[in-house]
Amino acid sequence: MGTMLEVNNIEVIYHQVILVLKGMSLKVDDGQIVTILGNNGAGKSTTLKAISGLLKTENGEVTDGSISFMGERIDRIDPEKIVRRGIFQVMEGRQAFEDLTVEENLIVGAHTIRSRKQIKSDLESVYHYFPRLTQRRNFLAGYISGGEQQMLVIGRGLMARPKLMLLDEPSMGLSPMLVGEIFDIIKKINREQKVTILLVEQNARMALSIADHGYVMENGRIVLDDDVDKLRENADIKEFYLGLTEMGAKKSYRDVKHYKRRKRWLT
Repeated sequence: MGTMLEVNNIEVIYHQVILVLKGMSLKVDDGQIVTILGNNGAGKSTTLKAISGLLKTENGEVTDGSISFMGERIDRIDPEKIVRRGIFQVMEGRQAFEDLTVEENLIVGAHTIRSRKQIKSDLESVYHYFPRLTQRRNFLAGYISGGEQQMLVIGRGLMARPKLMLLDEPSMGLSPMLVGEIFDIIKKINREQKVTILLVEQNARMALSIADHGYVMENGRIVLDDDVDKLRENADIKEFYLGLTEMGAKKSYRDVKHYKRRKRWLT
């Protein structure tokens, strides 16, 4: 199992002024599910956009460091070329094309695929993982539920036949039951379709239940990383991300002074 993605000490600046990532590094091995945990504003989504090339759409740029995919540098190429190399980002907030049907949305994801036979086969595969979409295939995407829209955008990502899928907050706004269903499907896609996954998620409990390795971000930097079995037993992870003290009691994030003392875990 070799390294598929390597982010090496990158800095990201928006509008030539705002420094968001401050020497951020991570790696994702072929076949893994890797998760990035962190609070709002930590730089998680910016990391995904740096990898997919979508920073350029928001006046952001990688100003230092490098990003390599399958041994080739990608931080200087256009987003369309990055998609063709096998990276697809599923954006936060269920970015479905509301005026297109479910099936039309899925076909849009296959714009890099030339073979109609392949597209038809991939559609059936998506419907296998998301049977609800089969019943909604002729519905306008704007009229299906939030959970079904999340299934749709993940399915649309699959239609691009990615080697690496970037998932940004797939649990956002979903009921606990739907969150469990979505994460079960993500794990199946990883195992059965051999799609490597980099997952940004605030629901640490769910992310750590399916991932192989995890990174924790604070203020644009990685402060901790380890195999998920070890992260689940880490006292700081339990306290700050799983909401448990050693006695199993809930702890409030409002205890700011204590949090600030502990958040630089590697120093």
